[in-house]
Amino acid sequence: MDVQIERVQQRGQTLWRVRMGSRGLTFHEELAARAFAAQLHHRLLWLNQLNQDGHKPH
Repeated sequence: MDVQIERVQQRGQTLWRVRMGSRGLTFHEELAARAFAAQLHHRLLWLNQLNQDGHKPH
């Protein structure tokens, strides 16, 4: 599943939405959105690797 960052205009403000599938989280700061998206991406890679190796996360 892809992690995406979208720029959103809401009530005259620029917001940043991190999306994964149908779920999303909105940030006021672009840097915070990018940091969260990077962490989420790495976590998903790690979980996928565990799954391929036959391990189950706690």
